[in-house]
Amino acid sequence: MGIPQSPVSVDLPPGSVAVVLGTRPEIIKLAHIIRLLGPAARVIHTGQHYDANLSSVFFRAFDLPLPTLFLEVGGEPRGIQIGEATSRLTQMFLDDPPRAVVVQGDTNAVLAGSLAANASDIPLVHVEAGLRSYDRAMPEEHNRVVCDHLSDLCLAPTGTSAANLAKEGIAGSRVAITGNPVVEALRSLLPPADQRSQMLSRHGLQSNRFILSTFHRPENVDDRHTWETILSDLAALPLPVVLPLHPRSRHRAASFGLQPLLDQIRVVDPLPYPQFLALLSECALAVSDSGGVQEEVSVVKRPMVVVRNSTERPEVLGTFAVLRQPGDGVGEAVIQILQSLQDTHHQLAQTPSPYGDGTASQRSVTLIERLAGA
Repeated sequence: MGIPQSPVSVDLPPGSVAVVLGTRPEIIKLAHIIRLLGPAARVIHTGQHYDANLSSVFFRAFDLPLPTLFLEVGGEPRGIQIGEATSRLTQMFLDDPPRAVVVQGDTNAVLAGSLAANASDIPLVHVEAGLRSYDRAMPEEHNRVVCDHLSDLCLAPTGTSAANLAKEGIAGSRVAITGNPVVEALRSLLPPADQRSQMLSRHGLQSNRFILSTFHRPENVDDRHTWETILSDLAALPLPVVLPLHPRSRHRAASFGLQPLLDQIRVVDPLPYPQFLALLSECALAVSDSGGVQEEVSVVKRPMVVVRNSTERPEVLGTFAVLRQPGDGVGEAVIQILQSLQDTHHQLAQTPSPYGDGTASQRSVTLIERLAGA
């Protein structure tokens, strides 16, 4: 496994492109870009995911060097995280200006990196630009909208994302459709079939005879009734449910007295990304509130029930995913998929991922180099 070498050759000075990230999904989606940038990449980790299982382990999985700088702002409230990271990044950029700043997605690290780049008059590149849920209750929606409007280059994963940007007056040379680097990240780390089979045996699972689930979004796990409803739905499903549980979600369940429900589910610690992908590619279906999993199922060709109030990834709805709010027919949606599982898997195997052909990182790096070298 690992990321293969690419023919892309970057002619930029060492450390001239600051790549700001702070969470597991950012590492996954920026890994190919960091590799292709080579010595030109100056990786700065804000520490939003400060647990080792959610940060450094993923650099090892992709065989990348650890970040040049680690800000350690994790564990603080959102406003403090953003403010502290923005202040420290701004000072870094003033002391040693990069030629460009690259951020990905919609996290607090994205907003901090965007504000710092803007304040320092440094060109900003937003990977995975243009996603919109149109749900102002989501902090991520605010992060991504501000970042897009500050960015000099918006790398949209799909035509839908580019259209969202155009509606807000962001178009022309500021926007390029690249695909999503999650495709090449997943393909590079998905274990082969024999290793996936061995992993299933170790976990006492059978291919297509279990459900993989993840939950971490505040809208789901921070409210006792909502979190209890979701866990009750999972516990009542007719197949074993494997739940790699985010530390924050586990803490919320414990504080709400929901351990008896967790005891009815196969709860495990967060998995290394290749192991998670192995389970995802072998499960009957996924039940999750993760945006990343919505993309990943389109690559491994598995159906998914998205448990959220809204989604910023409409491209997978109606093919790979259905959207349900907590308590609004989650169990029924799962049963409906299971009733025609073989046909569904066959149909999805023939359905292209809307997120591209696995060349998004190469396209992105070519555009980043053009901006940073101008």
